[in-house]
Amino acid sequence: MSGETEAEIMTRVIHTGDTHLGYRQYHLPERRQDFLDAFQRVADDAVEDEVDAVVHAGDLFHDRKPELADLLGTIDVLRTLDDADVPFLAVVGNHETTRDGQWLDLFGSMGLVTRLDETPTVVGDTAFYGLDFVPRSKRDELKYEFEPHDADHSALVSHGLFEPLVPDYGNVEWDAETVLDAANVAFDAFLLGDEHSPERTEIDGCWVTYCGSTERASAGEETERGYNIVEFVDGAARLSRRGIPTREFVFVTVDLGSGEGLDRVREQVAQHELDDAVVIVSIEGEGDEVAPARVESFIAERGALTARVRDRREYAESTTDLDVSFADPDDAVEERLRGMELSATAREIDETVRASKLADSNVAGTVESRVADLVADGELEAASDAAGDRPDESGESGESGESNEPGETDEIDESANEPTAPERAETDGQASMGEFQ
Repeated sequence: MSGETEAEIMTRVIHTGDTHLGYRQYHLPERRQDFLDAFQRVADDAVEDEVDAVVHAGDLFHDRKPELADLLGTIDVLRTLDDADVPFLAVVGNHETTRDGQWLDLFGSMGLVTRLDETPTVVGDTAFYGLDFVPRSKRDELKYEFEPHDADHSALVSHGLFEPLVPDYGNVEWDAETVLDAANVAFDAFLLGDEHSPERTEIDGCWVTYCGSTERASAGEETERGYNIVEFVDGAARLSRRGIPTREFVFVTVDLGSGEGLDRVREQVAQHELDDAVVIVSIEGEGDEVAPARVESFIAERGALTARVRDRREYAESTTDLDVSFADPDDAVEERLRGMELSATAREIDETVRASKLADSNVAGTVESRVADLVADGELEAASDAAGDRPDESGESGESGESNEPGETDEIDESANEPTAPERAETDGQASMGEFQ
């Protein structure tokens, strides 16, 4: 925007990311639509508020091979912005990265997207730069060199887990301060994606911030979803946040006392409005053993979209028949793993394969990258030595930098035993970049 007043000469953008379009969470088509609806809401807000641009910090798609319906839905949203002359600036995240051309390049050829890179893209009085997601094994090669600009402000947009904003999952090795110090351009803001919780800190006069995801991609994401509004004015960046309406997630924690069980859980759950909601029940305390399937059935009868019941209390081994719930098979897997003497590296690769935040098609590449890191550092040999006489224990490990917190997985990875993306036939219902080239 241009004009004479202060409100008109500032650059005002929406900072969003981690939209994960195409994610059929809990294997439900309704959740897939929810992710698209949330993205549409961001675009509608951008048009209504007449912002200067929408800046997307990666993971537009949940998978590097989105289905045709996801591509068409995305194009519809991008056209909403294009029709209103609102630029869409973006970088590539770890979920959607392909080996050849990127989906952002396809949308760019249609005039709908500007893919940010080391050259400045100037909007208003602000120069925007981009740094796509870079695997950990290749980060030492980065020079952080950008072409100069003559705008009043500048911002760097990137995707990854950066210290000091991200909780220490044991795999955070990208430091925001190091990036800013090494860059040959002084930035007013460092706009990030990958961490699904909104975070912010200030480093030497530069605001470093995560916008958070636009929909809940895991049961651990309890807080309201939304995006950042960033204003560049008077030589600095100003941040604010806005929430967006999404499908209701009902979180119920039941602390059972001695002698309490299923009836008490039902009583607590029944106090909530469950219609069309995703219901997450956590059982703590003492009390009797509770079969998750019976709780989930109770919740389904009250109109919920789906339910997950997590009873992580420890029980003495029982000779009675088990009441198995197939709604959350990861719980059964985790219970079995706790009884196995796995090495740290074996536990790490298990977390990578089953983590809900890592795209199925990216698992093989992520594991391969992490194994290469371990070999280079000599850690793989050390892990093998530590295994002792356990010949079946895996010494490999996957880079879990793109996963949730350990144990926070929502659903089992059904493609773990499928061929990796290059081996799959191109007639599997998903689109490949090669089909558009």
